[in-house]
Amino acid sequence: MPDTVVVTAVFVPQQGRQEEARSAILGALADVHAESGCELYALHDAADGSLVLIEKWESAELLDAHGSGEPVARLGKAVSGLLEKPPVVARMTPVPGGDAAKGRL
Repeated sequence: MPDTVVVTAVFVPQQGRQEEARSAILGALADVHAESGCELYALHDAADGSLVLIEKWESAELLDAHGSGEPVARLGKAVSGLLEKPPVVARMTPVPGGDAAKGRL
């Protein structure tokens, strides 16, 4: 089985556009959850005002398909004009350690 891939995508809303940006991202969740290989796609509020998607994908290939898919294109359009800068996306490979259940997403 291919290794899972964990991703963070950090969105920094423009001043006064936090709720609009949150709503735009939340609107994409159901479509992404239905994509092949999506194991986790969850939005979080960060203390600095940014919005952080934490993602987990079954494989890099399925994550790549997600990245070029229609749900991501729609999300990009939905947040257009609401962000200070483009989202910062970090793709990570898990490094399990400690307790098998707690040391890995």
